[in-house]
Amino acid sequence: MGDERMTLHVNGQDYTIADAGVRLLLRVLRDDLGLMGAREACGIGVCGTCSVLVDGRVMSSCLMLAAQAAGHQITTVEGLAEGEALHPVQQAYLDHFAFQCAYCTPGFILSTIAMLNEDPSIEDEAIRGYLAGNLCRCGSYLNILRAVKAARDSRPQTQEAL
Repeated sequence: MGDERMTLHVNGQDYTIADAGVRLLLRVLRDDLGLMGAREACGIGVCGTCSVLVDGRVMSSCLMLAAQAAGHQITTVEGLAEGEALHPVQQAYLDHFAFQCAYCTPGFILSTIAMLNEDPSIEDEAIRGYLAGNLCRCGSYLNILRAVKAARDSRPQTQEAL
């Protein structure tokens, strides 16, 4: 590897990363930036634990090269809260105990935000389909669905993207 540098825009800040071009975005977020919310589990993009938002869309950071993310807005779960105030979706997950071990929770939260931005009044059955790419090994699905519905139902329909 050379000393090629690239700039990534993560959680509202620019970071200059050396030798990131052929590395996975997941590795750069964790190893270079210390952002541990995106986690590796399957390594093939089917479990959702490595999910991040790239320009508001859910992406598997275990499949995306850091170079592909350059020039885009990357949001991790660490970038959601404003000071001590949790993002409304984070708060809904907490209020409804939508986790056990919480390994999958950051990916579910980011997927929920993307889903509600795409369809603020999404129907219950469609929620299940949208979140099918996120797996919870503890089986907290009922509480996750409760949290998602609470976040959806408490959100003003005219609210801008989260």
